[in-house]
Amino acid sequence: MNNDLKLFSGTANPALAERIADSLNRPLESLSIRRFSDGEIWVKYVENIRGTDVFLIQPTCSPAENILELLIMIDAAKRASARRVTAVLPYYGYARQDRKDQPRVSISSKLMANLITTAGADRVLTMDLHAAQIQGFFDIPLDHLYSSFVFVEYFRKKNIENLVVVSPDIGSIKMARAYSKRLGAQLALVDKRRPKQNVAEIMHIIGDVKDKNVLIVDDMVDTAGTLVGAAAAMKKKGARRVFAACTHALMSGDAVKRIDESPVDEMVVTDTIPVAKEKMIGKLKILSVSSIFAQAIERIHKEESISILFDVEK
Repeated sequence: MNNDLKLFSGTANPALAERIADSLNRPLESLSIRRFSDGEIWVKYVENIRGTDVFLIQPTCSPAENILELLIMIDAAKRASARRVTAVLPYYGYARQDRKDQPRVSISSKLMANLITTAGADRVLTMDLHAAQIQGFFDIPLDHLYSSFVFVEYFRKKNIENLVVVSPDIGSIKMARAYSKRLGAQLALVDKRRPKQNVAEIMHIIGDVKDKNVLIVDDMVDTAGTLVGAAAAMKKKGARRVFAACTHALMSGDAVKRIDESPVDEMVVTDTIPVAKEKMIGKLKILSVSSIFAQAIERIHKEESISILFDVEK
């Protein structure tokens, strides 16, 4: 690996950035990020980055200023004459607003893509987008990684008998099918509808879950309404144990309480988003995706293919 690779972290998830740096056996370089008294963000690269290959690690999770911080980091890097700037977004915020599903609303996911591109990013590296078509919103190269590698390895070691992988909605069916194929499990689907935002109603269960152990897979858990509703529906249909694997642990509002009181036996998430200590309930387990990002960063830097890291159907 050449010495012109530079890793930097924003303030959104420095713990994951440290783990990525450790996997690469490289330090996180110095980046000064300050706030003026009115909250305005100020960014400065402490050392010279002229002509270097810069990777900026910053998930755009809540609060929304994490996105603005990323944009300023990108702009500062370009103005400091970095050779290439790659925005490493373990979690891509505003991904749920990927279409105009009703009159007079914004396609915010496309707007975020435009902002990142306009700020000066040359490339984007992200994981488990809410919708695959978001890749097309960018006019710069985007590499899409999958957390399924760490989840599949984890559940293979558990050796769960009579396993059924459940997709909580039609949008996650491709992901669920990939899990079922790799785990040698059956497949089921939850038919739901959303009367309004963050509210899900379970309508039907397509597939046999009676006397089975089920694994519900999804790209994110926010209010946990869909997850808890699906788990309750599985139990009602005769499922034995309920496991859940969700990449991005947003867990807003009463999500933690809902999960803790739900029929879910174990909830497995990744460290793409930092999980506060008060949210660490007994049934929650966090797996790190740092090694996947480290491999991708190294391959991008060396101009090597990273397709082996995002072939979800393999």
